[in-house]
Order: sequence, then structure tokens, then C-alpha cells
Amino acid sequence: MPPVLQVTDLKAHYFGFRGTRVVKAVDGVSFCVEAGETLGLVGESGCGKTTTCHAIVRLLPPGARIVGGSIELDGENLLDKSPSEMRQIRGRRIATILQDPMASLDPLFSIYDQVAEPAYYHRSLRGARLRARVRELLAAVRIPSPERRMKEFPHQMSGGMRQRIVGAIAQAGGPQIIVADEPTTNLDVTIQLQYLNLLKDLQRASGVALIFVTHNLGIVAKMCDNVAVMYAGKIVEMQSVRGLFYAPKHPYTRALLDSIPKLGSKEPLYAIPGQPPDLSALPTGCTFHPRCSQVMDRCRTDEPWEHPLGDGATARCWLAIPEATRA
Repeated sequence: MPPVLQVTDLKAHYFGFRGTRVVKAVDGVSFCVEAGETLGLVGESGCGKTTTCHAIVRLLPPGARIVGGSIELDGENLLDKSPSEMRQIRGRRIATILQDPMASLDPLFSIYDQVAEPAYYHRSLRGARLRARVRELLAAVRIPSPERRMKEFPHQMSGGMRQRIVGAIAQAGGPQIIVADEPTTNLDVTIQLQYLNLLKDLQRASGVALIFVTHNLGIVAKMCDNVAVMYAGKIVEMQSVRGLFYAPKHPYTRALLDSIPKLGSKEPLYAIPGQPPDLSALPTGCTFHPRCSQVMDRCRTDEPWEHPLGDGATARCWLAIPEATRA
């Protein structure tokens, strides 16, 4: 079976006034997601994770555009679709969950209206069948008293319940893949765990694929099958979750893992030195070399390619490329 989503050499740039400044937010990203699989996208703020998600659903902000690559959903290139065709795809075949539910929910419409909309337009449900579907979706995301809650408005619900409502909306059209952009950021730790368990239960029940964007490597360990580590608009390492935690290949990945606080440790917290680069003026060679503890002379001048490690894993680092093939 082909993957549900295949992203190949995707490039999405932001352009300044008259093109005088180009920010390469996504610069040659490639990955695939199988049915029922969860892919984690991790990295520091500004590395291109959110822009990648927006590019996938063709909802980039003003000043940004896709300048190269392909995004294939079940073999169909979404970059060939017209705006009207994309409106039919969003919600029905690919859905999104954003990190701020109040930015996703309209305060002027009831919960029923907002959960019902994708099922109404994409599944042609009406009347009693539509109401039953909304009730079923709210019960699936564990909203208590769904018949009463569907009459309420977003401001009448807690942050955790609003995030569940957004999850119900994402499921309403029966999508093949959901893009979740840091959906637990505004939730406290207890509610985070409940929400993550809920997403896993929904995924097992429906077989939907999931792209999960997060800064939290603990969440990655719980939720994801494979992980793509992004830095300066590129994927610098792609591995299975187990491979990433037990045998990371890129110095940036190791630095991220070293930054995780250790329970009971009295050692000072590790911080990656320096700052992420300006995406409009990237350094030569490997973009991580100004912050890397294992930098070599070649890192400063030559950009490493994406080297295959086997079983779909890759690393973009000279240390991961066998010396015999570095020429």
C-alpha cells in the first residue's frame, strides 16, 4: 500500500517587499506517513515545523508560498489542486488541530454548529442523522452530557474541553490524516495526558494517520512511531522513536535529548549554545555547525546530504556519512 501522505523536497519560503528578503522556512523537506501511523515533528521554535504543516494543507499566510516539491495525498499531488478543490479536501481527507482552540472555534456559533459543519458539507448528513453524528463525536472525545453541551458556546467550556471539541471537529469529516500542531501547549500536565490518551484511542478506532508537532520529547516517546527532527528548515534526522532515543545520529538530536531534565539529577541543566540561525541569512556548510560541539572543518564549508541509515532512517550530518563516501 502506498503511504497516505508523501512529501517530497518541499520548499516553502517567505518573501519580503519586492522579494528583497527571502526566508527559507521550509527548504527541501521529505517524509511519508502510513495509515494509522504517527509521525512526530520536533525542533526549536522557528525551525519550520508549523510552516510545514500549513504548506501541507495549503494554508500559508500572506507573503509565503510553496516554491518547490510535491505533497501527495493517496497519490494525488495537492499542489496541482485548485482552491475550490482544496476546500473539498480540507476537513474531509485531511484535517488540522491547532494549538490554541480559541483561535479555531468561533465564539458566535454553538458547539453543535461547529462540530456539525464538516459532517454537513463533506458527509451530506442532515437532520436527525447529523445530530446523532455530533452527539457521537462529542461522546468519542469524552465530553460529558453531549446533548446539553452541544447547545453551549466555546466560552462556557474549559481549555481542555475546547481542545477536545477541536479534536471532534477534526474527526467529523472522517479524514485519512490529521495534522496536529502542538495541540497540548495550552493544557496542564494532567489534561495533556488525558488528551494524548484520547488521541491514541481515536486513532486506533479510526485508523487515521497523524502528524504531531511538539517541543516535548516525552510526548514524542508516548505518541509517535517515527520522528523527524527539524533544524533551520530541513529535516536533519529521521528515525523510529526507539532509534532516536537509543541511538541518535545527529549532534542536534543528541543536544535536544541532553536538554531534557533528568529526574533526581543535581547536575546543571544543559542548554544548546547559541541561537538558531536567521533563515534569511543561513551560514555556509552545515547550518548547525556554529552551535555544534563536534564541528569539523568540512562542516563549515560543505553542506552534508541526507544519508540513509536503513529502515527509512536518515541523517544530514558528515559524522553519519561513512568516510569512504564523503568525497
